Amino acid sequence: MKKKILALAIISVAFVSNVVVAKDYDDRWYISGSAGGLFPDADRNTSSSFLYGVGIGKRISRNLAFDLQYDQTSMDEDNAFNSGNLTWDLQSLQVVGRYYFVKDGRTWNPYLGLGLGSQSHSEEYPDPGNGGASDINKREGTDFIGTFGIGLETARQKRFDYRIEAGLRFDNDQFEEDDNGQANEYGAYLDYYATASVLVKLGDLPVPVVAVPVPTCDTLDSDNDGVNDCNDKCPGSEAGQTIGTDGCPVKLTIDLKDVNFDFNKDKLRDDSVVILNEAVAVLTKYPELRVAVDGYTDLCGNENYNQELSQKRATAVFDFMVAAGINASRLSGPTAHGESNPLVDTGEAFPACKNESNRRTELNVQN
Repeated sequence: MKKKILALAIISVAFVSNVVVAKDYDDRWYISGSAGGLFPDADRNTSSSFLYGVGIGKRISRNLAFDLQYDQTSMDEDNAFNSGNLTWDLQSLQVVGRYYFVKDGRTWNPYLGLGLGSQSHSEEYPDPGNGGASDINKREGTDFIGTFGIGLETARQKRFDYRIEAGLRFDNDQFEEDDNGQANEYGAYLDYYATASVLVKLGDLPVPVVAVPVPTCDTLDSDNDGVNDCNDKCPGSEAGQTIGTDGCPVKLTIDLKDVNFDFNKDKLRDDSVVILNEAVAVLTKYPELRVAVDGYTDLCGNENYNQELSQKRATAVFDFMVAAGINASRLSGPTAHGESNPLVDTGEAFPACKNESNRRTELNVQN
């Protein structure tokens, strides 16, 4: 009978654990060790005894666990014929289901437990018909046992958890044969028990799976230009470009306002040198900047002559920057633009064409 109950328990627990998929609880297998006391039915005529056992179990849902438990005890006989050394030994094997009222995470989790199984017993008793305790009989057998208990269990999702439980044990001790082969009828017994257990979890809990949010255009920046894809009107930006708020490259100019030249001259004036020194400070502070040196003239005079004059003016600024310590590899040009792109459209008539704002050199940022 023990073998049948053990096999049924293992098959039942394994089946239930396999059909459970979603796990928001600690579903690891655990082994348990318990110790406590058995307080026997008065009809047994025995004293209270030490009760201990082991088990294996698994929680199969947030509220339900099953254990296969074995325990045993040995009670001292206490009757009129007892000479003082007779015992009543009990060994039980049960499948115990426990229903928990709250999920994992609480320090103590209350539950109800119900167990079914078998209990073997071995009782020694004297034969009064043969003169008292000198003739010792032994009664052995296996009975149905059922338990009902209430308890508290920690649910911390850690390596060790703890359980305390108290309840009733129903022992269906009925027809048995003594050593003489005679059948004797005994009543069922209702014993009380109280135990404390340690649960040792096997294996490790799986690492929680964090849901990855679905990316949207406001969280994506495909070209890594600092502007999200929702607002990026130029999604193909290249590394090193200066990007505006719309994601498109913008042309930056280091302000060289008032770096102008005298009419028909390419020599830097003293006031222009002061401004160029400020530009050198900017380029020194931001060594990643690369700039183009562009020269212009006003609209007076021959176009070809003005082209050459703007080249000389751009070269004057280029040479100044290099002499001030700016590496030539960071400077593009010098490039002559002559009369093109005037800041003020004066026309070519003299003397209105003599506009100092148009006689300039610019530093245009390339990245």
